Amino acid sequence: MATSERDYYELLGVSRDADEQEIKKAFRRLARQLHPDVSDAPDAEVRFREVTEAYEVLANAETRQLYDRYGHAGLRSGGFTPRHFDLGDIGDLFSAFFGDDLFGAARSGAARGADVAAEIEIDLVDAARGTTASVPVAVAVPCKTCGGDGIEPGTNVSTCPRCNGSGRLQQVARSIFGEFIRTSACPQCGGSGRLVEHPCKTCDGNGRTLEERTLEVEIPAGIHDGQRIRLSGEGHAGALGGRSGDLYVLVRVRPDERFVREGNDVFSQVDLTIVQAALGASVRVPTLDGDVELAFDPGVQPGEVRVLRGRGMPVLQGFGRGDHRVLVNVTVPRRLTDEQRRLLEEFERTSDAGTYSPDESFIGKLKSAFR
Repeated sequence: MATSERDYYELLGVSRDADEQEIKKAFRRLARQLHPDVSDAPDAEVRFREVTEAYEVLANAETRQLYDRYGHAGLRSGGFTPRHFDLGDIGDLFSAFFGDDLFGAARSGAARGADVAAEIEIDLVDAARGTTASVPVAVAVPCKTCGGDGIEPGTNVSTCPRCNGSGRLQQVARSIFGEFIRTSACPQCGGSGRLVEHPCKTCDGNGRTLEERTLEVEIPAGIHDGQRIRLSGEGHAGALGGRSGDLYVLVRVRPDERFVREGNDVFSQVDLTIVQAALGASVRVPTLDGDVELAFDPGVQPGEVRVLRGRGMPVLQGFGRGDHRVLVNVTVPRRLTDEQRRLLEEFERTSDAGTYSPDESFIGKLKSAFR
C-alpha cells in the first residue's frame, strides 16, 4: 500500500474520534498544500497519495471500522484497494470525493463521467478458485455522429458572449474585511463557454449515446460476499471529452449447502452410521477442490473434528489458504426391524463398562482441532 502502513489518523493530523467534517476539512487542507502542481517539495507526490488514501479509508464508515479494529491487515483481507487518480487534474479528485472542484466552483467544459454500478452472483467454489464473469452494463459513450462535442456535423459553434467563453461568472463583494469573489457557472451557456445553435440530431446535443456492453470481469480467488471490484474508466463517458467514470461490480457469493464459510476457513459435516462409527470406515467427503477419501478409526465419536489443512478459502490478495474442518455426525436409526432390534438387544446384553470407555485424549484432540 502507498502509505507503507503509516497510521491514517496521523497522516491527516486528526484524532481517532474525529468526525466526518473534521476528516474532510483536514484532507482538503493537506491536498491543497501537497498537490504536485502547487508544492515544490520533492516528496509532495508521495505524501499527496498518502493523505488521499487515508481520506478514502476514514471517510467511509465501513472501511474506517475495519481499519480501527484490524488495521492495515484487516483492509487487505477485506479486499480494499486505493483508487488511482490522475495527479494532473486535482479537480477530478475533489469531484470524485466531494462532487465539486478544488475551490468549490462549478467546472466548465469537459466533465468526468458518472460511475456505474453492477452486480453479479457466483458460486462459492468459483470464489475459491477465481473466475471470469460476464457483466452486462448500459453506459453512455461518445456520440459517433458528432464525436462527442454535441454539434451537428458541418455547423459552427459560437463563444458565449456573457462569459466570453470561460463558462464562469465572477461576482465581487466588498466589505470592511476585504473583497470576496464568488464564482458560478454561466447561466446562458450552462458552464460550457459556448453556444450551440445546431445541436447534434443523434444525441440531441448531449455528445453521448447509451450503449449496451458486456464486460469480462476477473474475480480474484478468495473474494468475500458483498465486496466490490472497480474497473477504472468503464463507466459513463464524460461530457465534452471528459474522462469516463468507473464501473463498480458488487460480487454476491451464493450459499453452498455443503459448506459454511467463516473468514478463510470452511466447515462441513460428514454423516456416519452407528456401525461405521463403531467399526471404522472410509467415506468420500466433498471439499472445495473436489471429493477426498477420509478414513475414520473404529470408535470415532460424534462431534469430533477432522482438520484438512490448507483446504479452505484462499487469502484474498495474500498467500496461503484457510483450513477445512469436517465435523463428524453419527446418525441413529429411527426404524428397526424385529431382527435388528434383537441383534441390538443382544449386543447390549454382552456389553460392559469397557465397551463404552471414553477416549481420554478426545477432549484434547477436539481443543487442538479448534485451535
